[in-house]
Amino acid sequence: MMRYDLLSLEIFMAVAEQRNLTRAAERCHLATSAVSKRISELEARVGAPLFVRAPRGMELTPAGQSLHHHVRQLRATLQQMDRELSEYGAGVTGHLRLHAITSALAQQLTLDIAGFMQAHPMIRFDIEEGVGTGVVTAVADGRADLGIIAEQTPTLGLASRPYRSDELVLVMAARHPLAERTRVSLAEALPYEFIGSHPDSSLQQLLSVQAALLGQALRQRVRVGSFECMCRMAATNLGICLLPRDVAASHRQALDLRLVGLEDGWARRQLLLVARDFGQLPAVAHSFVEHLCG
Repeated sequence: MMRYDLLSLEIFMAVAEQRNLTRAAERCHLATSAVSKRISELEARVGAPLFVRAPRGMELTPAGQSLHHHVRQLRATLQQMDRELSEYGAGVTGHLRLHAITSALAQQLTLDIAGFMQAHPMIRFDIEEGVGTGVVTAVADGRADLGIIAEQTPTLGLASRPYRSDELVLVMAARHPLAERTRVSLAEALPYEFIGSHPDSSLQQLLSVQAALLGQALRQRVRVGSFECMCRMAATNLGICLLPRDVAASHRQALDLRLVGLEDGWARRQLLLVARDFGQLPAVAHSFVEHLCG
């Protein structure tokens, strides 16, 4: 594996940005000959020229463009590392990056996070809401320490642990033809109009798959981006929406909604906590996993 030192990479970036050896040397507080020597050593290590001389100054070659791209990413990573490590000096003893689906954040997860932060007041969270596939990708590529997804979302090799379960119900206006029922099957509900969520959301994907398994088309003319908007649409009798019971219950009284249970077994859904490797998590993330799943 080729080894690069950070000073040489910074000198390379100075030349790429200044497009001139002399100006790059001034910016780095070095002699022009020293800058030229560093660039020559980098080119020898890469095995290809990084710059060509053009009428307007030093121009990057394809190899130089590739190195420039990776050094920019490296800079961003080092800056993030510096920010996180500096927090320890300021008294922050942990930083946890959590990505989760909307269903989880709209239910118990927010309270679980609050409880953990009360017990560990020096912990800082970065929390991002996303669809299940996006959460898995963020954990897999290291942008998140932990993720929370629904069980039907492919984990793509990530480790997983059960977090909580929720119950999915049909939410509708009081005057909807199914509103007086206590429970129905999805097959009975599919002839009616549905209100959809984001096409990549776990709820939307689950509903689409179950309708397809029943051999019925999903009638859906409206999609909205939030659970509250879905409930408001349902309250005007524009259609039925599929939501976790706890989420729908928080809007039921204000909007005069009816919550109708589903007879289908898949309506009881497991939420999963995912990580690349639970055994390799930082101490703060390990403590949070124990708080959620212990």
